[in-house]
Amino acid sequence: MKRKIEPTTVERSMREDDFIVSKTTAKGIITYGNPIFIEFSGYTEAELLGTQHNIVRHPDMPRAAFKLAWDTIESGREFFGYVKNMAKDGSFYWVFTHITPDFDRNKRIVGYTSVRRCPRRDAISKIEPVYRQMLAAEHAAGARDAIAAGTKVLLDLLQQTGMSYEELVFSL
Repeated sequence: MKRKIEPTTVERSMREDDFIVSKTTAKGIITYGNPIFIEFSGYTEAELLGTQHNIVRHPDMPRAAFKLAWDTIESGREFFGYVKNMAKDGSFYWVFTHITPDFDRNKRIVGYTSVRRCPRRDAISKIEPVYRQMLAAEHAAGARDAIAAGTKVLLDLLQQTGMSYEELVFSL
């Protein structure tokens, strides 16, 4: 049985020149993690390889944010976003992520490559309240309707700003 990790308030900050790199199968199973991914996640390489990438998912992240990411990359497009991850010891670290699909010679998606870099603090301070609103809507809606409720919060924000999701992310 997998041990439940309790989130802490301890934040680990990426260094300016850090790049966290991981590769997964099309189903999100980790096939590669660079040394900085291993360092920040707190897991050994052996613990990471063969597990779902959501092993580093922080409970402060709304489910709707991951649905958007998956919908984007499964359609063959690249995804950019700010993500709060959780390490094995419960500490957290923010990243600016860029996920791209990996294609075989027949243009079928066979996996994904994610490169994460140090996010700007001012961008985190702007996206965190959005994620809190999305998460609150998800909790209020209940498990069955959570993703739709979180997505509505994000879509309402995009409509108010007149921006696409990508424009919002790059404006932060």
